[in-house]
Amino acid sequence: MAQAKDETTLEIDGREVVITHSGKLLIPEAGITKLDLVEYYLAVAEGALRGAGGRPCMLVRYPNGIHDEFFFQKRAPSKRPDWLEVAGIRFPSGRSAEEVVPRHPADLAWMANLACLELHPHPVRAEDLDHPDELRVDLDPVPGVEWPQIQEVARVVHAVLTDLGLKGWPKTSGSRGIHVLVRIEPKWSFDEVRRAALALAREVEKRAPGLATSKWWKEERRGVFVDYNQNAKDRTVTSAYSVRPKPDGRVSAPVSWKELDECDPADFTLRTMPKRFQEIGDPHAEIDRWRCSLESLLELSRRQEAEGHGDAPWPPHYRKASGEPRRAPPSKKPLIEVARADREAEAVAAAQAWKAKHPKVAQHLEPADVLVDRMRGSSSLWYRVRINLEHVPARLRPTEPSDAPRGRAKPRKDAKPKA
Repeated sequence: MAQAKDETTLEIDGREVVITHSGKLLIPEAGITKLDLVEYYLAVAEGALRGAGGRPCMLVRYPNGIHDEFFFQKRAPSKRPDWLEVAGIRFPSGRSAEEVVPRHPADLAWMANLACLELHPHPVRAEDLDHPDELRVDLDPVPGVEWPQIQEVARVVHAVLTDLGLKGWPKTSGSRGIHVLVRIEPKWSFDEVRRAALALAREVEKRAPGLATSKWWKEERRGVFVDYNQNAKDRTVTSAYSVRPKPDGRVSAPVSWKELDECDPADFTLRTMPKRFQEIGDPHAEIDRWRCSLESLLELSRRQEAEGHGDAPWPPHYRKASGEPRRAPPSKKPLIEVARADREAEAVAAAQAWKAKHPKVAQHLEPADVLVDRMRGSSSLWYRVRINLEHVPARLRPTEPSDAPRGRAKPRKDAKPKA
């Protein structure tokens, strides 16, 4: 059979992968095609597989590029190579799915052919799906927080981990934040790992008041949120070397602690990373040689509980946990919804249009007063924007606007806010 004009067949370690529509632009601003994406993952395959290899991965697909619809695919496509491994994952909802488990460069190429930009592995190995072998520290800045403050909080994380006898491996998230990975012995449950992450978040907040926060509710956050819930079962984060849906083709870059103090996340892109990888290798090359114990963090958690700090809120689509506080904001803030759309950029643009209609209100808003919520459905996301009016004089506060600019998103019964 003749090969289609826009197809490229690659032979990768004895495995044949056909790249369809290889010239399709996925990131137009950077001129990045689907074939560019495939070749990137092959160039950094050793590092990418160190982060995502051997782990069930959710597919995040951008079939028409980063400016069109994307979707989450938990179930591996039924039409797949017989050499591709899958693992059965059970979710908190009670449902299950067979997810892709990449182990070879050809697996990464096959995933990239599905326009899967990002690698989203679970923190478990396919051989033991019940015991995470990785604790994930996700530093998520609120709007208005600049890179130096995020770096400062990362240094506090490093100090806490070091004091407790754990070794953290930092990387840029490829967006605005920082991830710190801690390889752990696979002997604790998801709930125990999350509890350890919560203890860490609270200790970081204690050491860096005003800079870091462990507060789950967005309207209460100030500074950099240490997202302990990224360690709950069924949560994934982008792994090392993942390409992010950014116009410059930015990637999640493993770095040393020294380099983290000096780097700019914009330096790490799909275009620059292969050369860096060839010249210096993977800064996380030794990560699998360090398997840490969680006992020190769990002991810290027990001390915090004795001081009156019990459990903290779980993500909204999880079953109510024993000892969890009321799953609602503890204080009432004057919030109004001003935008809703299928894409984040559309929601933000609609919110900007609302602010332009209410200039006297807008002049009192701080960056953190604009709350962009990712609303998670069963297989997709949509976005809403809420405004916290607490810094706006009461006489200027509008009521819930009936003329709020909105995108195409409609209310979904299964939608839950996602941190």
